[in-house]
Parts: sequence; structure tokens; C-alpha cells
Amino acid sequence: MTVEEKMLEIEKEISCLGLPITSNQIRQFYDYYEILIKWNEVMNLTAITNFEDVVKKHFVDSLSIVQIKKMTDVDNLIDIGTGAGFPGIPLKIMFPHLKVTLLDSLRKRIDFLDQVVKQLNLKEVETIHGRAEDYAKPGKKREQYNLCVSRAVANLSTLCEYCLPYVKIGGSFIAYKSKEAKQETENAKSAIFLLGGRIREWKEFELPGTDVWRSLVNIQKVSGCPKKYPRKPGTVTKHPL
Repeated sequence: MTVEEKMLEIEKEISCLGLPITSNQIRQFYDYYEILIKWNEVMNLTAITNFEDVVKKHFVDSLSIVQIKKMTDVDNLIDIGTGAGFPGIPLKIMFPHLKVTLLDSLRKRIDFLDQVVKQLNLKEVETIHGRAEDYAKPGKKREQYNLCVSRAVANLSTLCEYCLPYVKIGGSFIAYKSKEAKQETENAKSAIFLLGGRIREWKEFELPGTDVWRSLVNIQKVSGCPKKYPRKPGTVTKHPL
């Protein structure tokens, strides 16, 4: 595919979500893909490298949150375990008004994200190298965000302990999950309640143009999270609530 054909493909796929996209945003997505593939040659950022697959399974998937969340109502968000920047970077490109924090425990991924932010000329994006348990402490990033998102591979109870402490009361944590999330969501109900959350919506859908099914779980923060959560590093994953 030529550069022009690739940019048309980006426009077509994102338009399937009903999102208007500018030529500058299309270019940013294309450049993001190019940087991702270049860096992926020397470090493990993603197993998905085919252009069409990256557009559908990373870009469109990241933006699919619009099915359950009006992003124009969100001022700031934090992406926990952001990895190669999904969903945080696509959301920032598509909704440039957002103040975005990208948190990951691997320094090399943060170095990559710093380059993406610089080369795409993205403003008001903060990258943090660290563990979710550490930055959720009082005096750091606790309860500072309207929205927390995560595509990290962990069960929902664990993700909620990592993520809900970052959310302001009245805000939301939205987890990107696979198709088999209904039972996982049911199993996490007691943990969600304990951490000050309430399940507001659960939506299952097929990514356009693929046979991949995804789920979005929207958890509203209705009360303060007890100060002892999240627990110390290692405990959260070994002993889920």
C-alpha cells in the first residue's frame, strides 16, 4: 500500500465509529504506526505489525470507548499499563483537548512513548515510569482523574485495585477486555464495591472488519477508595480481592 492508500484506510476504519477525523489526525496515526514498527524491530512493543491489523486492533480498538463514553465530557485521563500507548495515544490524537497521563513499569516503553509524543507534537501528555501501586498513593496521582483506562492483561478485580484509586469520585474506570468478560465482571463485583466503584455499563461488540470480539466495562467511582488500596507491589496480582 502507498502512503496515500494507508491514510485513506485509517480514515475509513476510524469513520466506522462515527468519528470525524482531520487530515492532521490521519497523518498523526500514520506516523504513530511508522514509529511503532521502527521501534518494534529492536524491542517488543506489539505482536501485531501488519498495517491493517494495527489500525483495526490497536487504533480502532482504542477508540471504541466512544460506544459507552462521551469523550468530549472528559478533561483528563490516565492510562495504566499503557505499553505501546494503547489506548492513551489514539485517544489523545482523536480528542486533542484531553490531558493524558501514560504510566508503565518498563523504562524502554516510556522512552518509546516520549519519542511518539515528541514526533507527533502532542501537547499535555505526561509519561510516567513506575508501578501503578506507587503512584496511586496520597500526594501523588490519587483521585486526580475523570477517567482511567487500561488494556492491560489482568483480571478485572486486579485492574480495579490498580485503577480505581486514580479516579475522582464521579469519574470512571473503563476496562478494555476480551469477549469472555461477563463472568469476570460478575466475579469482580465485591472488589469493585470495596474500592468505591459501581458497574455502570458492560458492552460486548465485534471490532469492525474483524472476527475479534471485545468488551468494555464502565465502572463509576461513587465513593472514596480505602487508603490501604492498592496494596504493596506484588500483592495485588498474587492475591486479588
